[in-house]
Amino acid sequence: MKRFLIASACLILSLAPAALRAQHHGSSSSSAPQKAGKDLVDIAASRSDLSTLVAAVKAAGLVETLQGKGPYTVFAPTNTAFAALPEGTVASLLKPENKAELVKILTYHVVPGRVEANDLSSGRISSVQGGKISVNVSSGAVRVNDALVVSADNRALNGVVHIIDRVILPPND
Repeated sequence: MKRFLIASACLILSLAPAALRAQHHGSSSSSAPQKAGKDLVDIAASRSDLSTLVAAVKAAGLVETLQGKGPYTVFAPTNTAFAALPEGTVASLLKPENKAELVKILTYHVVPGRVEANDLSSGRISSVQGGKISVNVSSGAVRVNDALVVSADNRALNGVVHIIDRVILPPND
């Protein structure tokens, strides 16, 4: 009997932290998994190599959209990718009078839906901006236009981020 009481007490104590976490997060008694984690903007903001992208998303007024339900797939250029653009390009794009052009470029990096690396195949996909992005999958490497995916499948609650080594530009109208 003593062993039974000790075992019961251990079981109750081992379950208590999970019950408290569920209560803290407003969980009901259903078996549905808790949604925890980061949205697309949080993923980008958590990486120092994407700070230029985060500044551009803010300047373009796209934060709320990329924090929304989605899902979206974002091909996220690194700071080095932005630095490789002609001198003065980023500073010019971040100016309020160039917001429309910035939105056009940034939304070209976004594809509707959650498209993970193993879902990609060579061909063309449509961006949120409306332009087509060329995808080339070869020997385990993924390229979008002329950019290499250097870090794939950074998962967010509302999509996925693939980090790329170049800024991809929409086709001229």
